Amino acid sequence: MQRYFVSKEQFNGQFITIKADDAHHITRVMRMKENDQVIVSDSETRTVIAKIVELGSQEVKLEIVDEQVKNTEPNWQVSIAQALPKGDKMELIVQKCTEIGAAQFIPFESQRVIVQYDHKKEAKRIERWQKIAKEAAEQAHRNKIPSVEVTHSFKQLLELMPQFNLVLFCYEETGKGKDGAAIKDILTTFNLNIEQQSSPIRILIVAGSEGGFTEQEATQAQAAGAKLVGLGARILRAETAGLVALACVMYESGEMGGV
Repeated sequence: MQRYFVSKEQFNGQFITIKADDAHHITRVMRMKENDQVIVSDSETRTVIAKIVELGSQEVKLEIVDEQVKNTEPNWQVSIAQALPKGDKMELIVQKCTEIGAAQFIPFESQRVIVQYDHKKEAKRIERWQKIAKEAAEQAHRNKIPSVEVTHSFKQLLELMPQFNLVLFCYEETGKGKDGAAIKDILTTFNLNIEQQSSPIRILIVAGSEGGFTEQEATQAQAAGAKLVGLGARILRAETAGLVALACVMYESGEMGGV
């Protein structure tokens, strides 16, 4: 069943109004008809099954037929801090990490970022990445759309680290046997030692750009409380490291287990 995200304001009692691009997708792309059913979520607390009662090119009206209580969100809230990669690689990272279960994206600038980042285009770029996150969340039947934050400096990223229960700093030198540990060992120890708590467990994965991280950045991250982790003996691409680390976290948290 097709899923759509709308704002809370689009819920009105037993009815929902879907507008603009999503209305076009229903009528022109999916070619749905009256009485067809879709899943609609407000990306916060409510997810419902609704049937189409009125079709228009710019607006579709639906009636709620059932409240859907199944929660598809991971138990651990995982943020992806990604040093800006070249070209459209960030789009791939946002799309695939959303499918896997990321809760937040924090783009940042590191010393070895290759791309010349144009801050004047920040708003348009964030809007594009947020749209990709929305579409990927719909495809993956997520209950929430991950947020895409504004681009941070490395210093700003360091200042965020104490907010997380665990920070995994993906450092290729660790994979070569230097200071740090394999991600499997760190996650296993973390899972065994994590205390039962009512607040969500928050994890930050930090992945580098094509040039990786400098030794100075790794040292600064460690001082801020991050764990330097290796992802194996092979060097992964900028757009691959975060995906691999996220999949490892999802596995260790039990997301890949049974129902």
